[in-house]
Amino acid sequence: MIKIFCEDKPKYIKLLKTGKAVFKILGQKQKLVAELNFVSEQEIKDLNRENRHIDKVTDVLSFPTLDGIKGKIIDKKDYPLDYDNYFKGVFIGSIIICSSVADMQAKEYGHSKEREYTFLVVHSLLHLLGYDHIQESDRVEMRALEDKIMQELNLEVKR
Repeated sequence: MIKIFCEDKPKYIKLLKTGKAVFKILGQKQKLVAELNFVSEQEIKDLNRENRHIDKVTDVLSFPTLDGIKGKIIDKKDYPLDYDNYFKGVFIGSIIICSSVADMQAKEYGHSKEREYTFLVVHSLLHLLGYDHIQESDRVEMRALEDKIMQELNLEVKR
């Protein structure tokens, strides 16, 4: 399972269950750990500028800790320095969501906030697990996984 830990009370409990669906669809075998945080527009803008050199507000940022893992089954013996003894799993990275942007997008796209936040977590977990959408073929692959995971969670996909 992917254990998502969050110091803030999660906006929606399904966010913490989302990791299980990602874990299942990707066929992971050992416990993985990700951090989830909610921030303001100014905080995400600052993080976006500092880390991506893009000086604007965004909905979500992903900060993976492992490289070259796309499509691989993660084994703790391969990542001893990334093993989190407290959570008993391999730490794969952090997810930062801007709550106000997520809320606005849910309204704009005409779906629930739960669906929007869950999609952002799914999207980010895939980034933490090595997936990206820069090349068209990678985008198609990532979107198919997002759709499959959202269906597993019984949340519709609107594009």
